[in-house]
Amino acid sequence: MTLPRRTFLGYVLGASTLVAAADLGLASTARAEIPSAPQPPELYDLNDLLTDAATPTANLITVRINTDGTASFALPRAEVGQGITTSTAMLIAEELELPVDKVRVTLADARPELLFNQLTGGSNTTISTFTPIRVAAAIARHALLEAAAIVLGDTVDRLTTKLGVIEAPNGTSITYGELANAAASGKTRRVEVELKPRDEFSVIGTSQNRLDARDAVTGRKRFTMDLDVPDALPAMICRAPTLNGTPSYVHNQREVEAMPGVTDVAVVPTGVAVRARTFGQCIDAVRALRVDWRGGTAVGKSDRTVHRELKAAELPLVVPDVDPLARTVDAEFTFYFRSNSALETNCAIADVRPGSAEIWSGMKSPIVAQEEIAAMLGLLPTAVTAHVVEGGGSFGRKLFHDAAIEAAQVSKAMGKPVKLMWHRTDDSRAGRAHPMATSRIRATHLLGNVLTFEQRHTSVKTDFGHGVGEIITALAARLPVGDLGFSETIFTLTQEVPYNFGVVDQLLSEVDGGFNTGSMRNIYSPDVCTARELTVDLLARKLRKDAYEFRREFAKNKRLRTVLDTAAEAGDWGRSMPANTAQGIAVHKEYKGLNAALVEIDCRPETVDRDIRDGVGGPRVTKVVMAVDVGLAINPRGLEAQMQGGIMDGIALALTSSLHLDTGHFLEGSWDDYFYTRQWNVPPEVEVIVVDSGVEQPGGAGEFGVASTFAAVACAYARATGRVPSHFPINHRDPLAFEPKPTMPPIPQSPTDGLEHTY
Repeated sequence: MTLPRRTFLGYVLGASTLVAAADLGLASTARAEIPSAPQPPELYDLNDLLTDAATPTANLITVRINTDGTASFALPRAEVGQGITTSTAMLIAEELELPVDKVRVTLADARPELLFNQLTGGSNTTISTFTPIRVAAAIARHALLEAAAIVLGDTVDRLTTKLGVIEAPNGTSITYGELANAAASGKTRRVEVELKPRDEFSVIGTSQNRLDARDAVTGRKRFTMDLDVPDALPAMICRAPTLNGTPSYVHNQREVEAMPGVTDVAVVPTGVAVRARTFGQCIDAVRALRVDWRGGTAVGKSDRTVHRELKAAELPLVVPDVDPLARTVDAEFTFYFRSNSALETNCAIADVRPGSAEIWSGMKSPIVAQEEIAAMLGLLPTAVTAHVVEGGGSFGRKLFHDAAIEAAQVSKAMGKPVKLMWHRTDDSRAGRAHPMATSRIRATHLLGNVLTFEQRHTSVKTDFGHGVGEIITALAARLPVGDLGFSETIFTLTQEVPYNFGVVDQLLSEVDGGFNTGSMRNIYSPDVCTARELTVDLLARKLRKDAYEFRREFAKNKRLRTVLDTAAEAGDWGRSMPANTAQGIAVHKEYKGLNAALVEIDCRPETVDRDIRDGVGGPRVTKVVMAVDVGLAINPRGLEAQMQGGIMDGIALALTSSLHLDTGHFLEGSWDDYFYTRQWNVPPEVEVIVVDSGVEQPGGAGEFGVASTFAAVACAYARATGRVPSHFPINHRDPLAFEPKPTMPPIPQSPTDGLEHTY
């Protein structure tokens, strides 16, 4: 598909050096093609909603040309490892004709005037910023050409640009840096530009290493805990033994205040905070505190009781299970709680003073954080500065600024700057989790056709308290009815069945279990997709068809068939395999893109029963081939890395990673007993194939590989063992493979043998 070139409007802003911005009022918005019997996401999905919400304020983001020849851009999104600073630099470099490493992309502080334009979620960053960033860069390039024409004594149309240098036909040239001041405007003026067509791209679509890769692997990259804020000493929280419990009485505050290095002890809403000269001293103080606690929001609850609540809340299926003509396929699945902890534990720095506050943290919804902290402190939002710091992972976790709120509370209570860090155990037991859920499906078929496909997904409530990036929707999302509206809206705008299955009906119901949940990678999709794809395999078996051929036959569009064919061919679908090993295949459609995952799994006893010290073995995925079509891939290497991360997530969700709820708290207390995919379970073969479907617009990629991998692993396991799993992860009901850490004291002692493990 080729779109005609079109003119965009924007502004050269009045400034001392050249600054350009887009007028997004005319920016185009990607739309899904409309099939004959579409579900809501095919007409208007979550990314359309987020992009349309961001459009009115997109002209407030600007590209600046500096006198050293570089371009700079303050990205109003959060970099948490997904590589958007690199892909954004590529967009600017493309239109400016600059080397990528001469584009400086930083993260913008909270800017309330951006409204819905500063939320990093839903894999929407590249989709919503693709056009405005390019337009701003193109306007800057045009202004540089106009200034160069005057200096070089020629006309704009005869000048050429390359690598930050403008050259005239007579060989004279001038650099962007030399023109930065001359091209600046004394007043804001409106201009027209055309963007480069796709066939002239020289940067977009090429594989680039991440600009921050060297700093990340050498330890030079600076995260929140690396910042040196004057007088900000380490701080930690002593938390209740049950989820969301609160302190009622501290028995030994003075005793703990007298401990070595401790400067302050204060009661805050979520526990008892300590501030000390080192984090080790904080841990000692937290462990020494003797506190009486009020019960939390999950007292007495367990996996079993929550499962009962979910089953009681399931919405009824419409099609009867006994039909005089059609045959019925029924399936039910349970998905247990999963941890939303990122590699970088929750942390924030806060300096609260009379009349002002300053916060540093990896925040994906900084406007909400700024406004909430201001309200909590009784300040105007303009009195609170919220600095967005690059984060070490997120997967949806940093949509919530729990650490920033707590740091502000602690700083206010102590009257001093603090560097607050959650302990790993805090993260596991009191942090955010992917909600426990059930999914029930009924499909009917007759004469080789699927007539109906119903899915009833029932979940512990997903918290959307971050709204869509500002305080009004955040507050609305916290209202009982408002939150239900958010959940239903997001479910409706993200979930679809990409097959021609007649009458399709997918519904969500939620129960409020009093848990700290969040939009962990893909929100509802991994569970909904896995339940759907396992049922698709059951349908294929009933109709005596090959699982791949069945999907291909019923696929709704050509792009889906293409990724399916690509994965099947590259993965050698249908090859002969030993007993207790098998292939699985599954697809997922979301974020304007599609992918297919082909997985091979080894469930032989010698693999499942591996003896692994302090870990779990179980079945091993030995091969994954993923074919992915996200439309225009800005940085194929970055996309491949995103898919590899999603593949590891999908394997973990299928086989090993979950939280066990028992007597009001989760048993897992850190990464050492939360069994995410470990190196010994990483597939020896992983291949990601980027499919170019010729689409002009980019789709989202951040979470895209999780759902299909999870589903393909489940399908492969069912085929290898002859048993369709009914709960996930598959090992959740096995005896615990770890000894739970105590809940009193709430965190374990720091290791003292670190030097024995250095090399």
